[in-house]
Amino acid sequence: MEDKKPTTLMCTVVAIDHTNFCYRVCSVCEKTLPDNNTNSCKYCNFNNKFNPNSCSSKRLFRILMSIATDTKVVVVIMFDRAARVLFGCSADEFFDLAKLHPFAAVVAGRFLEGEMLRVTLSKSKNGNAQHDRVVSVVPLMSGFRPVIETLRESYGVRARS
Repeated sequence: MEDKKPTTLMCTVVAIDHTNFCYRVCSVCEKTLPDNNTNSCKYCNFNNKFNPNSCSSKRLFRILMSIATDTKVVVVIMFDRAARVLFGCSADEFFDLAKLHPFAAVVAGRFLEGEMLRVTLSKSKNGNAQHDRVVSVVPLMSGFRPVIETLRESYGVRARS
């Protein structure tokens, strides 16, 4: 993909990096938070002088994956909106399941390996990202089930109410 115009293609999932599938952001302004356990957002705290601890965090998906087209294998990055299509849940919900079942991320990657997809890829807006971004994804298998459904069934976990 040499130009800035999005490209849509058919591909197969080869592998997913399960070691770092999400990141934390401020639930108010969605600025990235540090990995330490603080829920404090410097930006919101700076702008909210009356209640500096009003900020909380949430997780968003950031999935690094290898996909194969008919001509090559490439590494792409899939952020929250696209990842929710494949996972069928929020990153927080998946993280909570993975806390209870430590191999859930590995198993999720295996469930997605070989999945046929139609993806739209684009370059990052600032142009300095290492990988193209998946801006939309459509599973092509007619019986596709989101990862969270398959994991719940495998682990005998009921859906959140």
